[in-house]
Amino acid sequence: MYGIGVDIVSIARIEKSLEKESFLKKVYGKAEIALFAAEGRIRANSLAANFAAKEAFSKALGTGVRGFDFDEVQILRNDLGAPYFKFDGRAKQIVEKNSLDCKVSLSHEKDKAIAFVVVEEKR
Repeated sequence: MYGIGVDIVSIARIEKSLEKESFLKKVYGKAEIALFAAEGRIRANSLAANFAAKEAFSKALGTGVRGFDFDEVQILRNDLGAPYFKFDGRAKQIVEKNSLDCKVSLSHEKDKAIAFVVVEEKR
């Protein structure tokens, strides 16, 4: 095991942040934005869960948000709705350099969203 991380986020905090046009593009990658736009509307609860996953990933690395930007760490969904990571830029370089496999679990309830991340070294 390389590391684990967990983070919880207030959905209202993300809703307020979305009032600034720059927030979405600064924090979320193009594929994430396209994913949520395809659902017909940007849902703050899903964006909050993705935000929590980005924080949890940085904690699992043990570095915090250093050496990469949040929009380089995207959390997408497979055909069954299960979340998975897609890395770009410097985040991708970190993951590849350290030969890491990253798993994420997301949940939201009422006013909070949570993410749990497990990072393992590939064998």
